[in-house]
Amino acid sequence: MKEIRRRDLFLAAGLLILLWQFSAWLVNLPILPTPHRVLMVFWQDLTSGDLLGHFLISLWRVAAGTILAVLAAAPAGLALGQSQRLHRFFSPFVYLLYPIPKVVFVPVILLFFGIGDVAKITIIFIILFFQILVLVRDQAASLRPELIESVRSLGAGRKALFWFVYLPASLPAIFTALRQSVGTAVAVLYIAELFATTRGLGYYIYFQGSTLLNYPAMYAGVIAMSLLGLMMYFAVDRLERWLCRWQYVS
Repeated sequence: MKEIRRRDLFLAAGLLILLWQFSAWLVNLPILPTPHRVLMVFWQDLTSGDLLGHFLISLWRVAAGTILAVLAAAPAGLALGQSQRLHRFFSPFVYLLYPIPKVVFVPVILLFFGIGDVAKITIIFIILFFQILVLVRDQAASLRPELIESVRSLGAGRKALFWFVYLPASLPAIFTALRQSVGTAVAVLYIAELFATTRGLGYYIYFQGSTLLNYPAMYAGVIAMSLLGLMMYFAVDRLERWLCRWQYVS
């Protein structure tokens, strides 16, 4: 099954490259260079260290925001799912804040935290936090009461219930939220890196395309940011297969 999926991924990537090549021939303008030209520039900038430096900065920002969101939202979601009192108090706030597109907070966060890494990590954190919180809360609240009572009858306390019942049951919800949010987080990171910064893939793409009019380098940055999103997505998928092995036992 894994080989079929990998083969299909390579086939899809090949078809996209062919479509890109055909579109470049059809348009025949500098704003859409051929894949070969872009890949050459991508490799040159990567080996020179310029593109790699921007990539690592963006990777650090996304990874830090993701880790902080998981550490904060997963316990909070479990607490809301376990406690009716906490759920009644906080659910109105979650209900109001969850649907708001978090990208609207970018100017506010930049005003409060400046233009450094803290602001960009905070943006990623806010996006992922609510996704994880809601899914983990719902997963924890949906656990059957007889399951909880059966574990309690064996002498398990609140701490044991957390580690051996609520947390394992909520892990799939955490990974689902991460998969749903990784693309959005990378997209918002691109927007955040456009503001008063000289490091990061968002800055690299904008500077190369809008200032230098170096379109092959701009597309090389787009490829790098796409690879960043794919890396995060595949890392979440691999981690889920490792920590939630029971879901993949046939």
